[in-house]
Parts: sequence; C-alpha cells; structure tokens
Amino acid sequence: MIDTPTRVQPDGAVASAPGAVPTPRAASPRRRANRRRLGLAGVRLAVVVALLAAWQLCVNAKIVDPFFWGEPRGVWADLQDWVTVGTSQGSLGDQILVTLEEAVLGFVIGSILGIVFGIALGRIHLLSEIFAPFLKAANSIPRIILGSIFTVAFGFGIQSKVVLAVVLVFFGVFFNAFQGAREVDRNLIANARLLGASRWRVTRDVVLPSAFTWILASLHISFGFALIGALVGEILGANQGLGLLIRSSQNNFDMNGVLAGMVLVAVIALTAESLITLLERRLLRWRPPQTHGGAAIE
Repeated sequence: MIDTPTRVQPDGAVASAPGAVPTPRAASPRRRANRRRLGLAGVRLAVVVALLAAWQLCVNAKIVDPFFWGEPRGVWADLQDWVTVGTSQGSLGDQILVTLEEAVLGFVIGSILGIVFGIALGRIHLLSEIFAPFLKAANSIPRIILGSIFTVAFGFGIQSKVVLAVVLVFFGVFFNAFQGAREVDRNLIANARLLGASRWRVTRDVVLPSAFTWILASLHISFGFALIGALVGEILGANQGLGLLIRSSQNNFDMNGVLAGMVLVAVIALTAESLITLLERRLLRWRPPQTHGGAAIE
C-alpha cells in the first residue's frame, strides 16, 4: 500500500501533498441548525397536508358529514370570501384588529400585574401568607363565569374582554414570578446584603434577573390565555371581533366558518409565539444553549 505523501510546514504542521484528496470539513453548527429547522418545517408541512388530504377524502367518501365537521375546501372558500368580500360584521382586517387589541392589552396589563405581585409576594412572606388563600380561591373560579360577570358589568365594549384577558394572564404569570422569586439562590442575596445593598436593590439586581427565566417561560402560554379571554368575551357579547364571527357562523350552522375562524386564531397565536421566542432569545443571549441528544433545544 502506498502512503499519501505529506509535507511539513515551517511551523511543524503536517499538510497533504498537492493532488491529495481533501478531507471534507465538518458542517458548522449554524449550518446544521438551519438544516434541522428546514427538515422540521418540511415534516410539519407534510403532516398538515396529510391530515387535510385524509379529512377531504373522508368527506368525499361520505365517511365524515361536512355539516357537522366541515371540510377543507369549505374552510378555504370561507377564508377567501372573508378576505375578498368581507364578513357580516365588516372587513376581516377590522375583526382581527379588534381581537388583537383586546388580547394585547390584556396580555400586557396582566403580565405587568402578575410580575409585580408575584415578585412582591415571593419576597415578602407575610403578604404571601395573607393573600395566598384569596388568590387560590380566585384562581379556582371558572373563567366562563367571570366572563359572564364582566360582560354584565362592563357591557359589550372592549373593557369586558380586556378585563377577562387580564385575569387569565395574571395567574399564569403570577405563579411563575412568585416561584422564581422563591427559587433565588440565598447565597446571592446574602452576598448582596453584605455589600450593603438595600432590600429594593436586592430585589431589582438579584431577585428579578434570577426570576426572569421563570417569567419568560410563563409568557409563552400567557398570550394564548389573553387570546382565549378576548374570544370568550366576544362570544358572550360583542359588536366586533373574531369571537363574534365564530359565534355568528355557529348560529348559522356554518361549521366551515367556525373552523375558518379557528384557523385565523391559530395563525395569530403561532405568530405571537414566534415573536415571544425571538424576544426570549435576545434577552437571554447570555445563557448557554441547552442541548439534548447532541442538538440544541429550539
């Protein structure tokens, strides 16, 4: 067997002789991650196409009754009509903007209140002992009942939807912020106090950053809760919004319209989730990526 000729560089490194076949370089981690994302997107798209095709085939074969379960062609036709012609309540864009406004306001207000009260009760044990039973009792009340109360109290305007969204968001963020404040390393707090930090400085510079990952984790589901609050409020009573559009389709026994509204809600929720994930990556850029089985967890 003939060995591949090599030559020694001046710095002592061994290099292959001219004409030798170069060894393929390993793909960079970024390139591997991009390929993985594209592969996942392709698999997800294939799953959606397969489910829609199976659904339509079952309808065509009269296995599934489209009156009760709708059909993909009918859902697509309703979406096209809403985009081109509009809905019975006005343009589709107006309905989406109304629901988005209610959900975003509820999300922002509920998140701020949840963070403030969660950190406060997590830091001050006396407050947590006083208010814990009341918070648990309030959290156990079915949200549909609260929606009915808010609709009667605030009317069909935006207020009732925002208040319901705030309530739904508040508890999710509150419990995460509370637990995050309780899980802070006590050594960090003790060291900060030894350095002369006040209670407020400890909360701002130690507790809040330590609980930040807990808070961000709660935001992923909180916008979904805000969207649910806005939709439930609109279904109970509203003048505009996607919830009213879904309720109108239900009253007309238009299952395709109901499903079309659900598709729009899903698109909004997935878009919001992507934006929150992007925000989390930027804010937690300092954190090393977590890996599982050799691949970074997305």
